[in-house]
Amino acid sequence: MTNRLKTKYLVIGVWCLVSGACGGKKNSQTTTPVPTAPLPTAGLAGQRVALTPLALVAAEDTLHWDALIGDRRTTLDRSDSIIATLLTARAPEVTWVGPSELRHIARRAPGIAADPDQMGTPFLRASNIVDVPDPLRYQLRTLMGLVGGRYVIVPAGLVFRKPPAGPSGRQAVATAELSVVLIDSRIGKIGWRTIARGEGDDPWTALTRAVKSLTPGLP
Repeated sequence: MTNRLKTKYLVIGVWCLVSGACGGKKNSQTTTPVPTAPLPTAGLAGQRVALTPLALVAAEDTLHWDALIGDRRTTLDRSDSIIATLLTARAPEVTWVGPSELRHIARRAPGIAADPDQMGTPFLRASNIVDVPDPLRYQLRTLMGLVGGRYVIVPAGLVFRKPPAGPSGRQAVATAELSVVLIDSRIGKIGWRTIARGEGDDPWTALTRAVKSLTPGLP
């Protein structure tokens, strides 16, 4: 498959996921979370794809996890490591450029590339955003010009919640909800988004299971 066909496949496929324009009616009464959409690796294979740092982690007060995730920098760095390690291992067809490499690239171009940790990506969690506004659009386009690629995967936020009460039996302590978007930096649009979910008794187990849900079919 040529790169042009890959791009066409990716754009058409993810637009259907985002807009719901490819059939099926939405049920406004549905309260069940929307299933995690698999990472569209078919359209990203063989390309350099940037993976930006996570900038937002939060947990419901009822979890009492202040001691576990209270240190913001440590929590963000550990989350970045889990996300990057799992995506690299589970989607090797993509050439991932992770947060640490993005920081290195930005430091080598002071005054040109924005600091990847200061690009203000958490607002991309909003489901109604399709067009990426400036200055983020300009920052991503500039950074990708240095990276040598087109697409950017942005973990826009990680939230830990208390799972809803279920059938009798043991229940996980928390559910991790990782908001992820795919941006085409050349046109400044979000082409795919999802919320990856995973349960666990600690933040890192829950996040690991959430990231794994992006690549179903693997253990």
